[in-house]
Amino acid sequence: MLSPTVVTRFYLFNILNFFNEVQQYDMDILNTFKISGSALKAHTLRLNAISSNLANIETTRTPEGGPFKKKSVVFQSKPLSFAEELNSAGADAHARMQGVEVSKVVADQRPPRMVYDPSHPDADPNGYVKMPNISVMEEMVDMMSATRSYQANTTAIKMAKRMAMKALSIGQ
Repeated sequence: MLSPTVVTRFYLFNILNFFNEVQQYDMDILNTFKISGSALKAHTLRLNAISSNLANIETTRTPEGGPFKKKSVVFQSKPLSFAEELNSAGADAHARMQGVEVSKVVADQRPPRMVYDPSHPDADPNGYVKMPNISVMEEMVDMMSATRSYQANTTAIKMAKRMAMKALSIGQ
């Protein structure tokens, strides 16, 4: 059985190693908030697009003409800020901390589903209606993925906050 002194030294050694690694990447606790905050914003936009897709699953008329087209968001990494980019100019690419942003929202280019419904006001002369090519199952899977990503980033923010609070209580 290990003595409490050995266990304490082991934990202190691991904590010091952690802080050395953090200093190597020039990362402070505010960067964690900025990175996770950018992800929260991006995944909120992703959830908005998914909600729009589900809401318009039966929409056959749009201002552009034709049925609604599924919208998808495209993410890209982004530097935290210009000042932080300048501070890390000498660092290698792996050491630069980056957040995420939505670079664009793209419309699906797949052809619409053709549904036979001669009584529909938008039916063609053969009785077929052009319906949005949106799968409820795909949208629900995307929604679950976006929700999990959002939850993971809120957890990261909570953990960073907890670490900061623990660091402040060390001297007490």
